[in-house]
Amino acid sequence: MPTIAASTTNPASLSDFASSIPGRLLAGLAATAVVAAAAHIAIPLPFTPVPLTLQPLAVLGVGLALGPGAGFLAMLAYLAEGLGGLPVFAPTGPGGIAQLLGPTGGFLMAYPLVAAIAGGLTRRLTGLQSAHRSRFAAAFLAGSLATAVLFICGAGWFMHYTHHSLQAAWIGSVAPFLPGEAVKVVVAASVYSSLTRSSRI
Repeated sequence: MPTIAASTTNPASLSDFASSIPGRLLAGLAATAVVAAAAHIAIPLPFTPVPLTLQPLAVLGVGLALGPGAGFLAMLAYLAEGLGGLPVFAPTGPGGIAQLLGPTGGFLMAYPLVAAIAGGLTRRLTGLQSAHRSRFAAAFLAGSLATAVLFICGAGWFMHYTHHSLQAAWIGSVAPFLPGEAVKVVVAASVYSSLTRSSRI
């Protein structure tokens, strides 16, 4: 009796493609698209030019998924897309170089560093122990540190641009966002630990 060959995808070929230059470029472009989509989920606040967006969550996800080097380069590509006039930044701003150098520019310019810290530190800490709980803890600690760097860069540039005091910068660019950012770090760490756990089963 003739046998019918099943149409299956070779896992090795997928892995080879993902590690190839075209695969890495495709992953990087997909990462910029994810961050751009997250940027358009934006809620303006009446007392500050800094909106609430899902961008920090997406940037953490890019760093965790791609690793420090590829995550850094993907976020550089994202900024280059914005400078080139593509509508990848939050719609609450003017777009282009005016947005990158505007009051929220410090947050945007920190994205490559944030992705690199999240991806690199998580992998360094995860290498110490492979338990599911440690993967979550590693991603949570790395994401928390990366988010702290994001706020330092964002608030510092905000003060420079607006000439506000430290207290005004705290109110306008840090304090209102802390609860939401804590949730985003937990979500990013949970998704990362769940996906890496599933990939090892």
